Amino acid sequence: MASQNMDPAATAASASAALKGSESGGSAARGSVSKRLQQELMTLMMSGDKGISAFPESDNLFKWVGTIDGAQGTVYEGLRYRLSLDFPAGYPYQAPRVKFVTPCFHPNVDDEGFICLDILRDKWSALLDVRSILLSIQSLLGEPNNESPLNTTAAELWNNQDACRCYCITTFRNVKG
Repeated sequence: MASQNMDPAATAASASAALKGSESGGSAARGSVSKRLQQELMTLMMSGDKGISAFPESDNLFKWVGTIDGAQGTVYEGLRYRLSLDFPAGYPYQAPRVKFVTPCFHPNVDDEGFICLDILRDKWSALLDVRSILLSIQSLLGEPNNESPLNTTAAELWNNQDACRCYCITTFRNVKG
């Protein structure tokens, strides 16, 4: 199971490049990442999941813009958040860098929009995809991990859902301005 995050193409490509003294392996690896991202885009478009979406930013397949709607029954209900997704050349064997573009008042999101979510760090797996990332973040909005908050103010306020909702809406409206 540990081998799921090892890129066999990159290992073979780097060995081949070292033998040939060329850099052709890099473009081949980038091509396979592009193919994977195109497949993920199609899967996401066909999934019909409500409240999540993501598309490449302009013509750059390695930079996406995503949206997540706050789930019903949570303090984020009715709010839509934009995220940025940056995919490394080693994707899917390396996790993408995902952060909120729209300010999000949440125990597991810092002031710069970075997200504390295990699947984006130590629990990353090459078996995960954009759809599962977005669904996990959407789920995290309603069920934060208050044991390790990035935003202690949000974590403290979380137990008072009305006050938290007020703060979220105020923050959101000030940004939308």
